[in-house]
Amino acid sequence: MNAQTPFALKAVNLSKRYTLGALAPTQRTLRDVITASAARLNPFARNGRQSHDAPDLWALKDVSFTIRPGEVVAIIGRNGAGKSTLLKILSRITEPASGFAEIQGRVGSLLEVGTGFHPELSGRENIFLNGSILGMARREIERKFDEIVAFAELEQFVDTPVKHYSSGMYVRLAFAVAAHLEPEILLVDEVLAVGDAAFQKKCLGKMSDVAQQGRTILFVSHNTAAMLNLCQRGLLLEKGRLVGDDAIEPIIQRYLKSLRTATPWDLSGFTDRRGAGNVRFTRVRFEDGAGNPVEHGISGEPLVVLLDYQAEQHRTLPNCRASVTFYDGLGQALFNCSSELVVRDPINLPSSGTLRCVIPQLPLSQSQYLITLFLQVNGEIEDWIENAIELEVEDGDFYGTGRLYPPGWRGKGVLVPHQWSVEGEA
Repeated sequence: MNAQTPFALKAVNLSKRYTLGALAPTQRTLRDVITASAARLNPFARNGRQSHDAPDLWALKDVSFTIRPGEVVAIIGRNGAGKSTLLKILSRITEPASGFAEIQGRVGSLLEVGTGFHPELSGRENIFLNGSILGMARREIERKFDEIVAFAELEQFVDTPVKHYSSGMYVRLAFAVAAHLEPEILLVDEVLAVGDAAFQKKCLGKMSDVAQQGRTILFVSHNTAAMLNLCQRGLLLEKGRLVGDDAIEPIIQRYLKSLRTATPWDLSGFTDRRGAGNVRFTRVRFEDGAGNPVEHGISGEPLVVLLDYQAEQHRTLPNCRASVTFYDGLGQALFNCSSELVVRDPINLPSSGTLRCVIPQLPLSQSQYLITLFLQVNGEIEDWIENAIELEVEDGDFYGTGRLYPPGWRGKGVLVPHQWSVEGEA
């Protein structure tokens, strides 16, 4: 791209450094002052203050890219990769340690629940406040007001102070304001996860409308299906560095590949997982229908997924639910095997053991697939590992005809039993 090409947003060597365990030197709040005073009374602190040897964490390091007007770009990466830090810098919420960003146009941000809202003001007042911050005239905001309130489904609460809103109400109003007040650039972090499924679908539809209007969107999400539908391009961050800038499909594939464990059978050292953690998956194994260990599946043949687990305490685990979900190479869910769908009575597990999920006829064509593991105990999620392991599937006689899947159709995902017949006269 030459220097004359217009851009909506340009980042040049953006870096952001945090000193672990140290207070920021500027913009200290009253809480920071009180905390610092308490720290000086700590007998274990060096000379009554934080150690000068506290390590530095580079949340971003020399990140550069250019986004053209009208592009819809996904920012992808593991938790802690620097995605939210990048959006906060672009939103002018925080300053970079070095480098700079140029932005051409009004920016609307949806980064955290309630960001930019004044808790004592009503929903109505916050709509006008946010519009004013965006530089909009009052008549412009009035023109959009009813549409914003209707989208957020908050007609009954629009004159209620937002400090009384639930997190879902916050998100609905924040997204409605950010999307409807016509910013040229829309920055969206993964706050949509707070809303219910119907609201998420409505938000994604609205972002699609915004994109079709030629406005620029930067979208942080772990929802690969949404990214594939909305975005043409992806930026991949790893440990604060930009390691990929490409079309969205190869970027998603590269990201998902990076999530796989170096030793895929052993999950004991896997850190990128969610849940309370009182019970954890420790290992994944595969067997064929005869109980023989295998490293791959075969289309149409039985596959057994064995999940070893261990609880911290030696006690019976009541009312358990486990699932394995299969995804294609772009992270789109293909099918889910959940114990609660096939087992009538509650499952009570010993403190350690192995869960077996038997798939009588593997309905996948030849390709590589990712498996997400989930375990819930007595209503609480204990372990949830997305893309925990990769399964390679080889062609097999799924349809019992002696024929393999046509070579030109490899990697198409789920196979469906079906029949053909012919009606009519010869």
